Amino acid sequence: MLAVEDLLRQYCTPRTVSILMTHGTMVAGKALAACAAVNADSDTRRLVIEAAYLHDIGVCKVAAPEIGCHGQAPYICHGLLGREILEGEGLLPHALICERHTGVGLTIQDIVGQNLPLPQRDMAPETLAERIVCYADLFFSKNPDRLEKEKSVDKIRKGLSKFGPDKVAIFDAWQREFAG
Repeated sequence: MLAVEDLLRQYCTPRTVSILMTHGTMVAGKALAACAAVNADSDTRRLVIEAAYLHDIGVCKVAAPEIGCHGQAPYICHGLLGREILEGEGLLPHALICERHTGVGLTIQDIVGQNLPLPQRDMAPETLAERIVCYADLFFSKNPDRLEKEKSVDKIRKGLSKFGPDKVAIFDAWQREFAG
């Protein structure tokens, strides 16, 4: 098993590591339940657990002082920045999960239509592991006051509805697939 906490410590402040470890624990628990619902194999389960802790490593390079991050990039870039970090560490499957975990994934149309400071390419989950981590992450915040509080399905649906009914439909499909 990858030493995820050691890897986080290489890039993040101690406060951020603490937040990401707690957030990762919550996401990993939800993700493992999703793995069980679809009878995921052991390699997928291992990747999902590791990625549950590492998917937000890119926050170390964004401006998010409330979680101990004092970088220059906008928060929306944390998935892309995480991909760059983890690719540099030789962890391509983990890196792709980083890039593809925002919301229910970002399409080229999302990036162009919202004028996001991201490369114009699809950043939506493709593999089972990518979908599971993306799904599980929707249930938990990195807000230090709410780290261990699971969001309701209705709250997630309401939040996604701001980005269109297609985003809610993706979540609903994942809910049917992964909620068992």
